[in-house]
Amino acid sequence: MAKEIETLVAVARTGTGKGAARQARREGFVPGIVYGDGKEPLAVNFDYNKLLTRLRKGRFLSTLFNLQVEGQEDVRVICRGVQRDVVKDLPTHIDLMRLHRASRVNLFIHVTFENHEASPGLKRGGTLTVVRQEVELEVLAGDIPDHITVDLTGKNIGDVIHIEDIPLPEGAKPTIDRNFVVANIAAPSGLRSADNEDEAAEA
Repeated sequence: MAKEIETLVAVARTGTGKGAARQARREGFVPGIVYGDGKEPLAVNFDYNKLLTRLRKGRFLSTLFNLQVEGQEDVRVICRGVQRDVVKDLPTHIDLMRLHRASRVNLFIHVTFENHEASPGLKRGGTLTVVRQEVELEVLAGDIPDHITVDLTGKNIGDVIHIEDIPLPEGAKPTIDRNFVVANIAAPSGLRSADNEDEAAEA
């Protein structure tokens, strides 16, 4: 299932340079530039409040956007830099890079878990402990998965789920070069307490 691409709306900015950028800020915009993919750079403005709200949601630098600029064709972009006011830490300029469908990008992809009822460990009262709600994958810009899925069938208490245990979409690979933990099935607290008491008695 393909991931739905988030839309970012901008307006073309007439004029370039510091003067035009300052004017944009006075009018409630954050100036930006769109470059790459063998095309001419495009100066744009973003609505300050909308951009600030999106920045505060997080993952702005690792999210693929569908950029909409009136009078231009929609284009997929990824942010390559956010300049901020050194005192107020508020955005003053955005750099966006155009991508084509064959471009490879690093994005955080949500992890979903299925077949809880088929896990013996969960049936015994174990707890699914999620270490990573999202994992960063290198994916094709034209084929971004909406999520990756962990099948809990047969998982027992004490089982650990690593990234290499999860089937990834074709062409996707983790950005971290080690078999990191995504989740585990932990023993219920009562069982852990009983185990601790047994160990104490044996000691």
